[in-house]
Amino acid sequence: MAIKLRNEYGPVLHMPTSKENLKEKGPQNASDSYGHKQYPANQGQEVEYLVTGTHPYPPGPGVALTADTKIQRMPSESAAQSLAVALPSSQARVDANRSAPAGGPDRSQPAGMTLAVMEGGNAKNSALMAKKAPTMPKPQWHPPWKLYRVISGHLGWVRCIAVEPGNQWFVTGSADRTIKIWDLASGKLKLSLTGHISTVRGVIVSSRSPYLFSCGEDKQVKCWDLEYNKVIRHYHGHLSAVYGLDLHPTIDVLVTCSRDSTARIWDVRTKASVHTLSGHTNAVATVRCQAAEPQIITGSHDTTIRLWDLVAGKTRVTLTNHKKSVRAVVLHPKHYTFASGSPDNIKQWKFPDGSFIQNLSGHNAIINTLTVNSDGVLVSGADNGTMHLWDWRTGYNFQRVHAAVQPGSLDSESGIFACAFDQSESRLLTAEADKTIKVYREDDTATEETHPVSWKPEIIKRKRF
Repeated sequence: MAIKLRNEYGPVLHMPTSKENLKEKGPQNASDSYGHKQYPANQGQEVEYLVTGTHPYPPGPGVALTADTKIQRMPSESAAQSLAVALPSSQARVDANRSAPAGGPDRSQPAGMTLAVMEGGNAKNSALMAKKAPTMPKPQWHPPWKLYRVISGHLGWVRCIAVEPGNQWFVTGSADRTIKIWDLASGKLKLSLTGHISTVRGVIVSSRSPYLFSCGEDKQVKCWDLEYNKVIRHYHGHLSAVYGLDLHPTIDVLVTCSRDSTARIWDVRTKASVHTLSGHTNAVATVRCQAAEPQIITGSHDTTIRLWDLVAGKTRVTLTNHKKSVRAVVLHPKHYTFASGSPDNIKQWKFPDGSFIQNLSGHNAIINTLTVNSDGVLVSGADNGTMHLWDWRTGYNFQRVHAAVQPGSLDSESGIFACAFDQSESRLLTAEADKTIKVYREDDTATEETHPVSWKPEIIKRKRF
């Protein structure tokens, strides 16, 4: 029995030392082939240790730590002996020992199993329990969205879109150098604004004043007075094309981002440049503002996301997890979280420090735009004309859309450059490369029975980064 214990169940008998010893020897701890830390053998004491679960912390939305990941007592020698009697040597363990690397005993355990030894009072029981792997919780059911209107009028790629706060009309900017205002209910053209001399890349309507702001590849940032339908201010300073802009929700501040690798903060009224946010090493593709800290978020072609201090004009946090250009960032309207889109995947983060939450993988294309509504529907639009709809909490992809290009357009002209929900969140508008604006609505006839969630509680394959 002693030989059997020593040869085959050495790892069970030699469990971690006490927490005090672990703190003293923390940096010197080795790790096994699975990446789990190993600690020096304990000399005959029964102490408690902490099991951290089978996946990196945090486990992800809706995934609770099981009872197996709580503090458990180290098994005594008698408990280990009873375990040795209950588990005869298997061919799998023999093969594992045979293929184990030289330099130490084999510490592997059968996949999906964990040792849980419970001791209560004088009675000591041991059991080998199947440990449940972390699974994706069942996502919320969302009705599918369907195309119900296509709006034409632009003569070039439609690059940006914004809905006004009153939900009566929306505005688009295009590669034909015009800004067009459309009636939201009927889809009819109300007004065309000319003034830019190159592609219009960003538009936004102020909720605090009757102003429309636009920016473009002509390096210009303009403020339009919608009572007179003319430009009343220019914001000069960017050295190259201006790719995006956003307004602060509570103060009269405008933020723009540019191909010159900077973002700039402007005083809306005085046209003064308050700060130049420097730090990115490539074009800044997207910028977002919020009232809470951090107040400014930028995504860049240098693959990083930066969270900025608005008052100091300096970087608070730089997120380097993406491997490719970050062209889209969206803030959740209710939760203190945001998402970023890149050709490698979509990532979700938690404010204020940019803590990583989870990856949303599957949209294998250049993602140009992201938008989310308060119901938790995240929409990603890509360069190849595909649009994926996700459940925000679980990251479940419940619908994929690839609308046909308009007659006369090439298949290569199917690209989605921008998308936005209207203020009621009942309509989804997309700006596309076939020179059209497409309007989507939820399918009222769909039910959970007609469109079931094809969800299986599979093991979550989460990446650390």
